[in-house]
Amino acid sequence: MKAPHIVTGIDIGSNTVRVIIAQQDPASDTIKILGVGTAPMRGMQKGVITDVEEGVAALGSALDIAERISGIPVEKAYVSINGSHLTSQNLRGVIAVSRADGEITPDDVDRVINAAQAVSIPPNREILHVLPQNYIVDGQEHIQDPVGMTGVRLEVEAHVIEGSVPFIKNLTKVINQSGVHIEDFVFSPLAASLAVLDKRQKELGVVLVDIGAGTTSMVVYEENVLLHTGVLPVGASHITNDIAIGLRTSIDIAEAIKVSHGTAIPSDVPQNEMISIEGEEGEQESISRREVANIISARLEELFSFVDRELKNIGRSGLLPAGVIVTGGGAHMDGLIELAKKRLRLPVRIGVPALLSGISDQTQEPEFAVAIGLVQFAVEQESRPGAKNPLKLPDVGRAFSKLRSWSKNFLP
Repeated sequence: MKAPHIVTGIDIGSNTVRVIIAQQDPASDTIKILGVGTAPMRGMQKGVITDVEEGVAALGSALDIAERISGIPVEKAYVSINGSHLTSQNLRGVIAVSRADGEITPDDVDRVINAAQAVSIPPNREILHVLPQNYIVDGQEHIQDPVGMTGVRLEVEAHVIEGSVPFIKNLTKVINQSGVHIEDFVFSPLAASLAVLDKRQKELGVVLVDIGAGTTSMVVYEENVLLHTGVLPVGASHITNDIAIGLRTSIDIAEAIKVSHGTAIPSDVPQNEMISIEGEEGEQESISRREVANIISARLEELFSFVDRELKNIGRSGLLPAGVIVTGGGAHMDGLIELAKKRLRLPVRIGVPALLSGISDQTQEPEFAVAIGLVQFAVEQESRPGAKNPLKLPDVGRAFSKLRSWSKNFLP
């Protein structure tokens, strides 16, 4: 009988670090959560490490909690990566099939993927993911797996995600100095999509919007193909900052107001409704709740206008039948769904991770979508023979290996 397989997912966000330790039941292949640890993150802004020591301390606190609950030390993990330094583009690779009889082999697939990512990029940029969208054999399109088919010419259309080398190295340093080896980096919304999207949604057409503290990231699927990814420069902390400036109060008080009294629909708030807050000198002040709602609404309108602009760029504005799935800590805002429906002209719902066994109660929240997705990715990746090392890892500059098997996690 196989021993239980232990995996760890680490989601490092601008506001919070989340660690999940889980195991795969060898009998049923189900995933059981053994330990969960969270800690405030003080050393990151907008997805970028700004203080390595603070980052190490925050991650160490989250790891200690998860290890204490599970009784299992963390030696390696799958880690989320996000931030405004990440960009994406669609590229094409073309090769001649190597075998004389024209049968396409896994080596041919690896070669065509490598051909797609053989582009000239600046020395301070690094390719993180190469995700095949569509294989073409002698002009025949929409092939998901060409291995075993016969042809002369093999092409691939691939979605390539790249990031800044210094930022990737700083994130790597935080993880390594915490005593953890990085198995893989995974772009945050890709991980979240594993936890909250199903095959039917990806077939019909869906956009997942992950609202973090410093940034909002998104991923679009249609016909089971990854169409687009993006990182937007607006997050939940911008709402807090706007409230602090608008009401001339501290960040901590502004955050408390946002959480306790915030709504994205000003018309739902009576004109004369007031809320009481503590001023800088400790005295009580009364402010209009509708004024708070106006501030929140304005910033969320901007956020969803960015999302809509991205959808317009790929010709999908208002044209995704499965709608919008919102995850991340910012998804909790009251009235967000109604505002998003109006602005994006699509059905909208909050994305909650799939229920796993074990101590999973606290993970049934949208902010845990990325961490749960990392665990699901890890189990799938490590249970598939030969499917190791699918993308560029901490030793920046290392060659790709077995990208095809890795990409299948995201393309059902």
